[in-house]
Amino acid sequence: MRHNRRADEPDKRVLRREILAVRNRLTAGDVRESAAALAARALALPELAHARTVAAYVSVGSEPGTLALLDALRARGVRVLLPALLPDNDLDWGAYEGEGSLAPVRHGGRMALLEPSGRRLGPEAVTEADTVLLPGLAVDARGMRLGRGGGSYDRVLSRLERAGAHPALVVLLYDGEVVERVPEEPHDRPVHAVVTPSGVRRFG
Repeated sequence: MRHNRRADEPDKRVLRREILAVRNRLTAGDVRESAAALAARALALPELAHARTVAAYVSVGSEPGTLALLDALRARGVRVLLPALLPDNDLDWGAYEGEGSLAPVRHGGRMALLEPSGRRLGPEAVTEADTVLLPGLAVDARGMRLGRGGGSYDRVLSRLERAGAHPALVVLLYDGEVVERVPEEPHDRPVHAVVTPSGVRRFG
């Protein structure tokens, strides 16, 4: 298993670098337009239309924008949980109470993340979600997701599995980030759907 990880990592690093280079060329206007289209597509998903609790995240920089979607979900009466990064890269969770409830938090030398400023609910809170929106850089034809490499969401997915929780797993991406194949490791799990500004693709 360890050998596979080492063999895959260079490929993952190259793919991450390529995708991030494309994202970094996007203008603020591009990101804004894509965010509106993403929100409209995602809100039509049955997985979100029927969800009572959604675990999501706040996009930063040139990531596919999520704030419009978070606000729309909250306006529907959905309980939205947002992550707060812990020192060991695991995720705690807090409720989203609107844009004013977010605080920028810098973790080491990284870009500041917007995290919920209210009460922390504990890492297990994610197991209550009907749908989990996962950040990513790419997803392939089998539904395998390429993350940023920090491992935070690998822990989330393991926690869901241990708890016997089976929420819908949905990734939000730009159109060019649905690729033929991403390198996978033994612990990787496919997602159920990917939403891009131009449409939705389901897996399995």
